[in-house]
Amino acid sequence: MTRSALPSPHPRHAWTARDFWLALAAVMLFWAAAAAVWPLTGAVVPWDSKNHFYPMLRYLGAALANGELPLWNPYHFAGHPSVADPQSLLFTPTMLFFAWLDPSPSMELFDAVVFAHLIPGAVATLLLFRRRGWHPVGAVAAAMVFVLGGSASARLQHTGMIISYGFVPLAWWLLEEALAHRSYAFGLAFAVVAAVMTVGRDQVAFLCGLSLIGVAVHAILTAPAPLSYLRARIGVLAAMGVVGGALLAVPSLLTMQFLMTSTRPSFGYGAAIMGSLPPSSFATALFADVFGSLRWTYDYWGPDWQSMDGNTWTDRAVNYLFAGTLPAVLILWHGIAGGRLAAREVRYPVIVLAAAILYALGRYTPVFAPIFDHFPGVDLYRRPADATFVINIGLALTAGYLVHRYVMEGAPRLRSTLPALRVALPALAVAGLGGILFVSYAYAAKAHHLPDALRDGLIGTGIALAAVAAMLWAGPRRRALAAAGLVALLGAELVWRNAGNSLNAEPAGRYAVFQQLPPEQLQGLTLLKAELDARHAKGEHPRVEILGLGGAWQNASMVLGLEDTIGYNPLRLADYERAVGPGENAADPNLRQFPGLFRGYRSRLASLLGLEYLVLDRPADRLPKHFPQLTGAKLLYGSGQMWIYRLDPAKPRAYLATRLVPVDSESVLDQDELPEFEGSETALVDRDSVPKITGEFGLKDPAAPVVAAKGTATILAYRRNVVTVEVETDRDSVLVLHDIFYPGWQARVDGARRPILRTNLLFRGVEVPAGKHVVEFKFRPLSVGNLMAAASELLTRNDDETGETAVR
Repeated sequence: MTRSALPSPHPRHAWTARDFWLALAAVMLFWAAAAAVWPLTGAVVPWDSKNHFYPMLRYLGAALANGELPLWNPYHFAGHPSVADPQSLLFTPTMLFFAWLDPSPSMELFDAVVFAHLIPGAVATLLLFRRRGWHPVGAVAAAMVFVLGGSASARLQHTGMIISYGFVPLAWWLLEEALAHRSYAFGLAFAVVAAVMTVGRDQVAFLCGLSLIGVAVHAILTAPAPLSYLRARIGVLAAMGVVGGALLAVPSLLTMQFLMTSTRPSFGYGAAIMGSLPPSSFATALFADVFGSLRWTYDYWGPDWQSMDGNTWTDRAVNYLFAGTLPAVLILWHGIAGGRLAAREVRYPVIVLAAAILYALGRYTPVFAPIFDHFPGVDLYRRPADATFVINIGLALTAGYLVHRYVMEGAPRLRSTLPALRVALPALAVAGLGGILFVSYAYAAKAHHLPDALRDGLIGTGIALAAVAAMLWAGPRRRALAAAGLVALLGAELVWRNAGNSLNAEPAGRYAVFQQLPPEQLQGLTLLKAELDARHAKGEHPRVEILGLGGAWQNASMVLGLEDTIGYNPLRLADYERAVGPGENAADPNLRQFPGLFRGYRSRLASLLGLEYLVLDRPADRLPKHFPQLTGAKLLYGSGQMWIYRLDPAKPRAYLATRLVPVDSESVLDQDELPEFEGSETALVDRDSVPKITGEFGLKDPAAPVVAAKGTATILAYRRNVVTVEVETDRDSVLVLHDIFYPGWQARVDGARRPILRTNLLFRGVEVPAGKHVVEFKFRPLSVGNLMAAASELLTRNDDETGETAVR
């Protein structure tokens, strides 16, 4: 029977237990059929899924297996605050549990677990329909579209977004139950699920969070007595807010702390609008392959940066909206022409769909500019087209509702109480369809692919006509059966079109670094790791740069245990980027930059980094012209697509300095060379660190002679979050550790807390007295002190950095 049914002027369906279990079985069968496509074809979800998220998961698992939390990642950009990176998966409970359960899962298992995150949303979709008394066949259609429609399939590579997206319907249902029953239990469950959804801190989580706030606001405003309704539920709402805020406070605060020092503190309007969804992309909502989006030859001819002369940063995956032919037919015919989307009971899903479309279009509407200027949080994201995930949720709910209306009432008669609308609504549907056809075939003709586009149009038209005929043919007693058949056809079409296609699948062999390397690369890697192991045994810790070996190699260092100085991540420390120039992408040597402080691999900064090995996909004499010459480099291994060079010996990872040269680090970052500091007894120190220093070290009188310390600095233990150094010195010194300086690191000398100094521009140091000591550097970002410092810095940010966009 229907539970907590919402008032409706239209016929409803009273769910039975049998209805629910049959619907659940249909949805799970559909999910299993879709999930099976990848392993059956020997494919995996590619690109970011394997280049970025899979290594992150493997690193997380290895750390847990070693009894550690991976708060810091020494194998990524010479040191990276994983605890603050939204894409590290550290704060995602399901992935944390998965990593603990299986520290080194196969790529195929990783894909299955990520895809399984769509199950809670699919099941919750059934529960949402049951609450409303909407027919189970419509609920199954909505769940199918949710699982494999539009961005849910085309952007499976974006693991974090998929996880956030997967929990939205469940949070929606829990929120409605909490409000309907004034239930603290449902309210607390909603807060937990919403926090899990939002902890990904991506734009999908942000927009879906706003949609859930809208659920509560809509419920209040549409209640018979809004103020009374609100007063009766204020306690539940407050509890949800407090619990959700508490769960999100720490990860959000750490991420904001990272953003303030990263390459992406926020985005300007000009950068953001380049990620707007081109309006012509809506052609893919009707015809899946009208732009060649699904072709394995990758000869896409639809809207992207090439066809639009660089006026967009979107691509064929971002612009793909296909959620099945049946939803498109229902929305154009029953929803718009028939006026059924104007029904009060479906009003909020329609509002969500319309708002998501407006947001995704970005620059193509006048709405986005004021939103970007005045709505907090929007400027943290660079791609309005991420709202296509919300569009897919809106499509799922509205299409499912229209299936319900068809089963209960049949096809609409295209009539309205307002005579003007009898013509206007069908005309609107026809105009929309005409516009889609015109745009899609115009792109195809321009790219000389008109026959291909026409072929896909004929396929889509054939399916649409079959759906229309079935709906018109079925009488009242057969509508449920006809609808069930059409929904089964929808499921088959989605699996055929959207599962394991060229938008979300590649052969697993392309990611061989995570499974079984080709013999030539395996031999080279074995040789490199053997040499590094020997040097680690001596207490030495050289770093490596892996460049040009392909997408999967960019972050493979996390899995292989190599201290890489570059990698693949959109979020990097800004000072490190300015000084070293690694860039976001390590797959192509042409993209490697060499700023003034890092003009080559023999530069002083390269030596301070401890960079002694360079792993390339080609010999040195075939590097791009802008690349510095590898003078003095020794070829350690070279064959095929792996060439390993041993560079000049670098500065030690840890040493003792007795002379300090104060510098303004921000100013030095803009220079072409590090300030002169000769000898192994000297170190640069940031001016902000000088007040923390108690010793002389030549600070008061730079001309005074300074005697080098007689002693040693030996690394006893080097772990993810802790570095232990044994120091023996005959005089007061500063221990310089060439590991990245970042908030949250603490230093203790013989157990006593000492302030960390910013030394040699990017690195850490600590003052030590004469004698023999044990110094411990420990990363404690979750300490009260660091969290308070992060909150204080966030509250005192310069307001001038935000404000109204000046140029449109």
